This record gives sequence, structure tokens and C-alpha cells, in this order.
Amino acid sequence: MRWLRAAAKINLTLHVIGRRADGYHELESVVAFAGLCDWLAFDPGDDLALEVLGPRAREAGPPDENLVVRAARLLAASIPGLRLGRFRLMKRLPAAAGLGGGSADAAAALRLLAAEAGLPVNDPRVRASARATGADVLACLSPQARVIRGIGDKLGPAIRLPNIFAVLVNPQVQAPTSKVFAAFDLAAISSFESRPLPMVESGATDVLDFPSLGRNDLQAAAIRVAPPIARVVKRLSQIPEARATGMSGSGATCFALFSDRRSAAATRRTIAAENPEWWVEATDLH
Repeated sequence: MRWLRAAAKINLTLHVIGRRADGYHELESVVAFAGLCDWLAFDPGDDLALEVLGPRAREAGPPDENLVVRAARLLAASIPGLRLGRFRLMKRLPAAAGLGGGSADAAAALRLLAAEAGLPVNDPRVRASARATGADVLACLSPQARVIRGIGDKLGPAIRLPNIFAVLVNPQVQAPTSKVFAAFDLAAISSFESRPLPMVESGATDVLDFPSLGRNDLQAAAIRVAPPIARVVKRLSQIPEARATGMSGSGATCFALFSDRRSAAATRRTIAAENPEWWVEATDLH
């Protein structure tokens, strides 16, 4: 049985550009991926099944409704005779946390199925199945820092990050994306035009500009859905060593970014000691 990482996705910025006719919102976001992850294993067989294990298994919901199963079914529908099998998901990332955990799990399932079938991950059928599974799944197929646009389905080139270490903090509350968007006040955003992103130069040699980070247009709405986020945002903003702070995705996970591993580790210990009820982790980003 082969195990594959399903890395957490961090939205370092998230700008809401506008609302489409179909009700979805157009976004523009700089994303990176963390060393923190779920793990997914696959054992080929005749039937499709999913077993969820780990400290966050209860948060994953019914296995039949999991995005791993949805992605597998969609790919099987597009590739007659595709061999399915049994998945085992080691769930370590909190759910509804702005970390793209479910999307990362689904992308890992597609990568495992594609490898079993001898298909490249950029096969059009694999990519189409990722899009159909969920907005973030396509980005998670190739977990590299990049700019994403649209509803998360338009991917820019890979971005070369400097050494970045993050402390991720979740106050152990959920901020479901649908509820956050329902609470989002589009009129409160002064301009829906695309703003300059925190990059210099262009293409795969882009590097991140720390001072430009930290803005997430969904933060106020997320705080309305899950008020404890405000306390996390305030505490992280008080860390003098942090190069930037912000909220990932639709929340509730927030981040502080550091240039060195030691500062991130020290901050993790401090925040965890002050707030033992919070989920606090230190990680690298890529």
C-alpha cells in the first residue's frame, strides 16, 4: 500500500474580485503549501472504499461523502475500466479551517489513481476530474506556490519562494466556506479591480515580497461566522519577529510568517503555552 502526502494549502493573500452570474466569486490569491499534511494510501482492488483514521477522523464526515470518493468516481466515469480500490486517509489537518485539507486529499487520490493507471498527473481527464471535484483541487494536484485566479481553477506559473517558516493557529472552530461567503459583504470592498500581487519580476523566478502580504478580503466575514478568529489575528499581530500575518482562505486558520525556523518554533511554543485549547503548528512553506 503506497502512502502519499496531501499538503495543507495556505492562502497568503485572498482578494475577492467580484461575483459571477452563476453565484461563484472571482478570486485572486497567492497560495503556498505547508510541510503539514494528511496522508492517503491506496490499495488497488475491485471496489471503491475509504477508511478514515487519525486524530481528525471525526471531522472528515461520512466516507461516502468525502472528496476522495467523489474524485475517484469522477475519474472512473471519464476513464472506462479504471481500476479503483481501497483508500486509507490519515486525517491530521483540521476541517473547515481554510487549509484546503479536503481538496488536498482529493488531489492525492487522483494522483494515486493516475499513477496506478500509468497516466501523467496533467492528463486532461485527471485535470477535468479535479476541477469537477472542487475549486481548490486542481491547485493541489501540483502543490507548488503560485497565483490562482477564477474560482481557484486558473493557475499561474510556479513561484520560487524564499525560505519561509510559518506558525499556523486555529482556535478550534470551524468556518465553513459557504457560511463565510454568505456573510461576506461584497459592497464593503471598495474596488473589485485586480490589485497588484506581492511579486517582483515574472514567471517561475518570482519571489515573495513579505511586506505586501496579509490581506484577506474574507477575514471580516469569517470573524462574523467564527468570532474567536479575531483573538488569533490580534495575538499574531503582536509578534515582533513576524514578517507578515494573516488568515488563510475562508478561515479559521491564521498564520504568522518568519524568515528562520528558530523564530517560528519559539513562537509556536509560546502561543501553544498561552492557549492550550488552540491548534498551533510550525511548518515550512513551499
